[in-house]
Amino acid sequence: MSTGTWSGHERGSPAYRRILLALLCAGVATFAQLYSFQGVLTGLASEFRVSPADAALTISAATLGLALAVLPWSAVADRVGRRRTMAWAIGAAVVLGFLAAFAPSFGVLITLRFLEGVALGGVPGTALVYLHEEVRELHAAVAAGTYIAGTTLGGLSGRLVAGPLGDLLGWRAGVLSVSVMAAAAAIAFLVLAPRPRGFSPGVPGGPSLASRVALNLRSPRLLAVYAQGFLLMGGFVAVYNYLGFHLESPPFLLPAALVSLLFLAYLAGTVPSRVAGGLTVRFGRLPVLLAAAPVSLAGLALTLAGSLPLVVLGLVVFTGGFFASHSVASGWTPLLSGTGRAQASGLYNFAYYAGSSVLGWVGGLCFGRFDWPGVVILTGALVVLSGTIAVVALRGAPGGTAPHRPT
Repeated sequence: MSTGTWSGHERGSPAYRRILLALLCAGVATFAQLYSFQGVLTGLASEFRVSPADAALTISAATLGLALAVLPWSAVADRVGRRRTMAWAIGAAVVLGFLAAFAPSFGVLITLRFLEGVALGGVPGTALVYLHEEVRELHAAVAAGTYIAGTTLGGLSGRLVAGPLGDLLGWRAGVLSVSVMAAAAAIAFLVLAPRPRGFSPGVPGGPSLASRVALNLRSPRLLAVYAQGFLLMGGFVAVYNYLGFHLESPPFLLPAALVSLLFLAYLAGTVPSRVAGGLTVRFGRLPVLLAAAPVSLAGLALTLAGSLPLVVLGLVVFTGGFFASHSVASGWTPLLSGTGRAQASGLYNFAYYAGSSVLGWVGGLCFGRFDWPGVVILTGALVVLSGTIAVVALRGAPGGTAPHRPT
């Protein structure tokens, strides 16, 4: 909810740059912790003697906790403010991340990861609403793309730090190092984030949380955007969860430390996120969203090759396609919601992380039965289904096409 007089910070202003830097730090603190376990899954599976699908529950538990918590956190954000909510969430997650590194059993670890995900639920949806309230509407799509690009750096850093250290010193040392990094990023967020000017607290007697959620769930277009998050994120996490197991097996037989370097492919998400945000201004959101689907499918097909360079190229292409799609869909959500923007973003994030939790685990079942081709087929089907839903439900949606310019 924004005030009637505040129009937002201009692009290029000091406050605009501070907001983007602060949210980049929030992205690092959030996504480094959320996905750091992807870099140590093989070591964790070995220590606790569990299957790849069970080891991946350390990811699914966290993303499930996040999915279930985004709506309650959105209610908190409506009352106390976006910046304060994100500060509370990141601080609690850092503490739980430290505790997870010392979990005495697999069951305790899963519990702590779930609670860590609950804490992290206060960041993703709140961050995008914060952007829309504090930045001029004209620049919101580009700013959202910049934020999504920052989250890729967080996801990359968590995996890239935890993986090599976990291979050398054990998975606990790898995860602990990520928690230290997240704590530093959380402090930087607190220092950089400007005081909010576009936020006004929820008015007592206004629409209840349940009614705001119900209103956003009645929109077919919003449901279609939520489906994008659920399907695309589910396939994306499945690919990154099980590619390491694939490459540590014949014919590749790569060591875990080298496999963790493949997470550098995450950098392929930074540029497409920014570019996709800019292209939406020129062409509209729907054409950009649909154009990303064949890019993702081409990348998936390349990962089936028996050549490591082709597998790496495929992972890079697939990652770029995914982040372009996510940048467009997540930035579209607040625009399609007239009432309860925080809840609309919360529902998108619920779908997004529910997909990560559920479909990321289903990918393990496909891997266990059909090896790597099973994961590729599952993910490809999810991409095709998401594109079909977008074509059917999002044609003619506000922001879907570029505005007509006078000739």
